[in-house]
Order: sequence, then structure tokens, then C-alpha cells
Amino acid sequence: MRAVIQRVTDAKVNVNNQVIGKIGHGMMVLLGVEDKDDQKDCEYIVDKLVNLRIFEDDNQKMNLSIKDIKGEILLVPQFTLCGDCRRGRRPSFSDSAPPNEANALYLMVKEELKNQGLTVETGQFGADMDVSLTNQGPVTLLLDSSKLF
Repeated sequence: MRAVIQRVTDAKVNVNNQVIGKIGHGMMVLLGVEDKDDQKDCEYIVDKLVNLRIFEDDNQKMNLSIKDIKGEILLVPQFTLCGDCRRGRRPSFSDSAPPNEANALYLMVKEELKNQGLTVETGQFGADMDVSLTNQGPVTLLLDSSKLF
């Protein structure tokens, strides 16, 4: 499972010119699910998202978590995060999870984040989405549950 995390002052996702998810201060998280992923990958990603200290304290040090600041999360499924571009000119998506499995794990991550007491807005699995955000910092981080990076 892969995630791109961006610290934001605001973010939203539109489908068919309708806002379906919108947050203020917090994290915009793009989530890609691979075919080998399971509940343990979800748990790893959720633990990291909840506990990463990427928000500034009173001394302008990244020392606070999303829970500490009572921030929000916009969780957006992104199939293309699992693309492999190492060979050829076109990405290979052969390691991506099948859609129903990927959606189930995406929803598991969403529910686990909510169980942590966080406000979670979402994109729409399988939809053509327009995502906009204001990246604060900018701060952008990558997570991989296989710890490849």
C-alpha cells in the first residue's frame, strides 16, 4: 500500500463538477492499493497517518500529529500510485489490486482513521476526480507499507 501525504491548509475533491469531499487544515492523502496488500498494510498506513509529527508546534518545529492539531484528512483513492514506470514508456499496473479488493482496503483505512476520532472526507473510488489543495510548507511525504522507501 502506498500513500502520498500532503500537509494542507485546505483541500477538496470534485466529481462531475460537484464537491464530494472538502477539508480545512490537515492532510490530503492519496492512497494506492497493491494486490499483495491486506489488513496489516492498512494498520501500518493508519498508524503512520495518525502519528506522523508533520505539523508545527509553537517553536515552528514539526512536532505535532494530526490528532494533536485536531486536523482533518481528505483520503483519495489513487490507482496510479501502484504504477511501475521502470521499463518502457507506459506504466504497468499489474501489481495493483483488483478494484473490489482495493476498494475494500481503501474503505478499511477510512474506517480505521474515523475510529481514531479523526474527521475523514473521501474521494470516490473508480471515479474521474478533480483534486485541489493548498500544500502548506510545502510538506509532501511518501509511505509504503512494504517499506520500500
